[in-house]
Amino acid sequence: MTPFGTTIDGKDVHKITLSAGDLTISLLTYGAILQNVRLTGIDRSLTLGSDRLADYEGPMCYHGSLIGPVVNRISNARMRIDGMVYELERNEKGHIHLHSGPYGTQRQIWDVLAATSTSATLALDLRDGVCGLPGNRQITAIFTVSPPATLTMQITGTTDEKTAMNFANHSYWNLDGSDTWHGHSLQIDADQYLPSTADAYPTGEIADVAGTDMNFRHARRISPGEPNIDNNFCLSDTDQPLRDILHLQGQSGVSVTVGTTAPGIQIYDGRQAKRPGRALYEGLAIEAQGWPDAPNNPHFPSIMIEPEETYQQTTRWIFAK
Repeated sequence: MTPFGTTIDGKDVHKITLSAGDLTISLLTYGAILQNVRLTGIDRSLTLGSDRLADYEGPMCYHGSLIGPVVNRISNARMRIDGMVYELERNEKGHIHLHSGPYGTQRQIWDVLAATSTSATLALDLRDGVCGLPGNRQITAIFTVSPPATLTMQITGTTDEKTAMNFANHSYWNLDGSDTWHGHSLQIDADQYLPSTADAYPTGEIADVAGTDMNFRHARRISPGEPNIDNNFCLSDTDQPLRDILHLQGQSGVSVTVGTTAPGIQIYDGRQAKRPGRALYEGLAIEAQGWPDAPNNPHFPSIMIEPEETYQQTTRWIFAK
């Protein structure tokens, strides 16, 4: 573990490097950020990161971070839990709650409970009321690297009051090191997706991908704007045993296969995500998670957690070249 920087409010941030086989990754204690992903023989990081903490506190606040307690958008910035309405911060367009607001887990310093050369366990406590939600919550994230080139993330969460939990790693991927992800090939094992409103939250419809430009059941080349993508793909109605559900391959031949236990995966084309000095559409965000805006769509799989339950998600990235 090495120093990485100091936050605006004077808190120290450290970097943890894990390595096994052909894979080396770096994590930050700020936001549990996946900052760097390297394959032996490839002269670039496969994920979009920065060596400057100020970038993560600014325009790159979602790059690589572990977002929660509720990732994605809550359409009217409120949710009902056991008959009580919880008002959330309206931090997008004046009426939408996005990525848990300024006190989400992506803005917090995580504790390091354990670290070896191949695994790190990070933990974070969220007090009752943080991010506008009830419950004293304990969150743990374990990152493990295994040969030949696999990264596994295991998230658990507990609470002493009924609350909402929906976490996601929000890394952006460009497997070619190119200006944009143009020419990458994408395949998603999903028969349905959630159409979005102009404000990028679900309309409430669950639509078949067949006959639409959201049909990625067979691998196909993608280009910025063809189509615009900021949608959840429906993998299942409930959490499932870990299974591979997505394959992304660059024109260079480098690929990543994503597996998850989560019932959904959000794909965002990065049309407004910009690293300093770089182009729009530079990376493709791949976010395994529960279906977005579920509290306002009762027919979506629930993201509520009771005190006697444990939130769990496992997501895995297998890299090849």
